[in-house]
Amino acid sequence: MAIAAIPAAVSAEEMRTLGAARREYGERSQFERSARLFPPASSTPMTGASRSPLQDQFGIITPSALHFERHHSGVPTIDPATHELAIHGLVERPQRFTMSLLKRLPSVSRIHFIECGGNAGREHRGNSGATVQQSHGLVSCSEWTGVRLSTLLREVGLKPAARWVLAEGADASRHARSIPLAKALEDVLVAYGQNGEALRPEQGYPLRLLVPGWEGNVSVKWLHRLHVIDQPMMTRDEAASYTDLMPDGKARAFSFEMESNSVITSPSGGQQVEGRGWLEISGLAWSGRGRIEQVDVSTDGGRTWRQAELQAPVLSKAFTRFRLPWRWDGQEAVLVSRSRDETGYVQPTREAIVAARGMKEGPDGFNHYNGMKPWKITREGMVTHV
Repeated sequence: MAIAAIPAAVSAEEMRTLGAARREYGERSQFERSARLFPPASSTPMTGASRSPLQDQFGIITPSALHFERHHSGVPTIDPATHELAIHGLVERPQRFTMSLLKRLPSVSRIHFIECGGNAGREHRGNSGATVQQSHGLVSCSEWTGVRLSTLLREVGLKPAARWVLAEGADASRHARSIPLAKALEDVLVAYGQNGEALRPEQGYPLRLLVPGWEGNVSVKWLHRLHVIDQPMMTRDEAASYTDLMPDGKARAFSFEMESNSVITSPSGGQQVEGRGWLEISGLAWSGRGRIEQVDVSTDGGRTWRQAELQAPVLSKAFTRFRLPWRWDGQEAVLVSRSRDETGYVQPTREAIVAARGMKEGPDGFNHYNGMKPWKITREGMVTHV
């Protein structure tokens, strides 16, 4: 019996053309359209941000090109051949480290999330078409490679009075934040690599700080100076922008840690559920306090809960992927997740946050907002923002 030839997807001539067009740096398929989301132009020149498309992400690693970013004065172009990191202040041996010298020191690679302090703060209330990229896109997770900050501080030697470290970037705004010495010695990285390659310019090329579990503003990009001091420097971003006035009149400052959070990414806002039947509810959970221990999912707006499966690996201060099979019966449903981390802290409701902190909002909404995020599925299968 003769077997009919299966038509080739491309002709031999097309194959030769494709072979001749080899690219030294690989690109994704022309059929893939996932991209970062840029808001309307800021009223403040040279500031900006972009949101990561969490709804398109598989697993827990955010591609470098899709990692959210935030800058205060544009993205500088820095030649790594001339870039140096100066460490001075309350140290025995002030020193300048070139990039080549940093790469000769013992390195580590770790998977951690970075989250903007204003992530999810507004939740895009009033916009039923809001997507998870719009509501939660200021968080991403990567593998970071670099030198432990503790290694560098041992190299220069700390004086007894040392208590804090001021990290400063080489961008036009000279963005700077103070970090307690205890955290600096615990798990902070001076990173030059992301997901197996050099940092992208928007992520701080050629050098940035990576402060696991803490608000993203502290992980200073384009790092060029570390000043060891005896008290916080009270820079603009730690004396004004990241200080909240509580209902009782007290001010909340230096609230570095990002608390346990989660969000369903599929199905989520703007998506369409195609017909009744089984589907997988999937999402991401993370905590600046450590590992995620449990994620529960509700399909009735929080009246009843089922425990979701956590996909390995479950790492400290990193994204954790959760999954739950669910049969949709074609009726309206409200999907919501809640996470619990290894310290026992449980992700709160929006009502609980407002009761504790009031309704005061900053430029980005609530800072450190981690309330549960519901999505509504209509009878037509459209998923909308609640």
